Amino acid sequence: MYLKQKYISLAIACILPIYPLNAFAQSTAFNDGPVINKFGKHAAVPSNTVTSESTFHVAFDVGSASSDPATVNRKFNSLARFINMHVNAGVKQANIHLALVVHGKATLDLLNDANYQKKYGTHNPNLPLIQSLIKNNVKVILCGQSAAAQNIDDSEVMKGVELELSAMTAHAQLQQQGYSVNPF
Repeated sequence: MYLKQKYISLAIACILPIYPLNAFAQSTAFNDGPVINKFGKHAAVPSNTVTSESTFHVAFDVGSASSDPATVNRKFNSLARFINMHVNAGVKQANIHLALVVHGKATLDLLNDANYQKKYGTHNPNLPLIQSLIKNNVKVILCGQSAAAQNIDDSEVMKGVELELSAMTAHAQLQQQGYSVNPF
C-alpha cells in the first residue's frame, strides 16, 4: 500500500507542473488582426518581452510554393502573423519593417490573377494577402533570376512587387539597411 501511494504521489508531482501550460495552450484562441484581417492568425501571449518601442527590421526568404495552387503560401502568411501578433502585443506598427524576398518556385505565387489562372485554372489565393502586406508597407521583392528562369515578365506579377537582380542581391541590400533574416 505504501509503495502504491508513493507512485501516485510521484505521478501527481510530475503532472501538476505541466497542467498550467496545457490549460493555457488549450484555452488560447488564435485570431487574425488587428492589422491584417483574414490572415496572420496568432495567439496572445501574456508573458511577452516586447514593448511599444520595440523596433523590427526583418526579411523573410521564401523559395517554396504552395503545395496546392488553391491555397495561400503559408510562408507569405507568416509576415501577416508577424505584424498582427506584434501590434497586438503593443508594438507600434510604424516600428515594424518587413521585407518578403521571393525566389525559386515561390515566384509563381506572385503571378497576377490573370496569369495565375492561365497557369493553374484558379484565382491566385495569395493576391489579397500580398495586397494587404504591400498596403501595410511590406517590401515584396521578386528575384529577377528566378523570374527569368520561370519565363516571367515583370508585367505578369502582382502590382507593387519589386523586381531585383537576384534574391542574393536583395538580401545583401536589406542587411546593409539593418534587416535580419527570419529563420524558417
